[in-house]
Amino acid sequence: MQSLRELYRIGYGPSSSHTMGPRSAAESFCLEGAPRERYRVTLYGSLAATGKGHMTDAAILDALGRERTELLWKPQVVLAQHPNGMTLEALSPQGDLLRTRTVFSIGGGAVVEDPGSAHEANPSVPVYPFLSMEEVLAMADQEGAQLWEYVDRHEESGIRDHLARVWQVMQEAIRRGLETEGPLPGGLRLPRKAAAYYARAQSAKGYLNVTGQLFAYALAVSEENAACSQIVTAPTCGSAGVLPAVLYYLKKQNRLSDERILNALATAGIIGNIVKQNASISGAEVGCQGEVGTACAMAAGAAAQLLGGTPHQIEYAAEMGMEHHLGLTCDPVAGLVQIPCIERNAIASVRALDCASYVLLSDGRHRITFDEVVQTMAQTGRDMNERYRETSQGGLSFFHGRCHAGGLRPRKEPSVEDSENPSEPSPGKGLD
Repeated sequence: MQSLRELYRIGYGPSSSHTMGPRSAAESFCLEGAPRERYRVTLYGSLAATGKGHMTDAAILDALGRERTELLWKPQVVLAQHPNGMTLEALSPQGDLLRTRTVFSIGGGAVVEDPGSAHEANPSVPVYPFLSMEEVLAMADQEGAQLWEYVDRHEESGIRDHLARVWQVMQEAIRRGLETEGPLPGGLRLPRKAAAYYARAQSAKGYLNVTGQLFAYALAVSEENAACSQIVTAPTCGSAGVLPAVLYYLKKQNRLSDERILNALATAGIIGNIVKQNASISGAEVGCQGEVGTACAMAAGAAAQLLGGTPHQIEYAAEMGMEHHLGLTCDPVAGLVQIPCIERNAIASVRALDCASYVLLSDGRHRITFDEVVQTMAQTGRDMNERYRETSQGGLSFFHGRCHAGGLRPRKEPSVEDSENPSEPSPGKGLD
């Protein structure tokens, strides 16, 4: 498994796979070239299908130059290695092909080249010797260690500084989000809700006060992400609100030190890394279960640790957080990271704390292991129809488009031809 630096990336929304990854790939490709080069970039699969709403085009054009870059959209062509494929070509002033590269944005901002398998292509050096939660728990049992100590043992010395910076950016995103009002960018004109939810939570009591605060914190980060502000992938942009909301709430409620929060971030990172290693955190590959489901598992495990749970109770909480998101589709309305993404972050933050609370009342023993539920999630994602994996061609996006086009009853399923050109969306396509 790779360093937590690869999981917790600091960047700008709205999408780690559709914005951060393509921008990184374009910037790297541009640095290798000559001053007078022109560029042609072809987007495939999910990158093309929801690229407009996710601002993929803006990210690439900003990196390569608008005047000298041509974009080609091929949502109907899905490369075998991963749904988020893109080919970058450098051209001479006369139009001759100088060099080309095909890359895949595999989730969380990570970009890999094509050696036949996207997951084996990542050039980052592995850091952790254990690849499963079973192995990590065995180490903890044998040595009497906490899960976060696994991070300190195998990462370079600067990992604590990185986690501290991650925590700082998470808190800043919450504070900005709680102070900002007005509509979010994009054709939906969705109003921000974090500030109003936080104000109402302050006057509420009991359970409504708790859930209201969690909702507000998660909404704050998710709305900042949708507005292209700075956030942390945890593990992705689309699921960036869950973990910060839970950590921020517990820090305030229990007056926790930043050191304990960094330990919780380390534990959550191990949970997210195991999912990334053995399944996927890409909505285009496995649906939103890989994004919000993983975020909930990370937050549930972190919460269990902060509330005094044992390593086995932490594993149980993470398993619950993932298990109860199995099958969750990725069908963003209008291709924007807003509906249902923002609300899902809020609900998952409460569910994460509920999972931790449930587990702390138990002895930590349970039948389904975290590793088993991760394998199940991967299989479920592979079996899921591609219309429900970040293409905006099915689910909420499709039916929302039909209703707003005047057809309250679905007349037909979207076809390949319906999505040839994202710049000219048809009703039901769900593209901005």
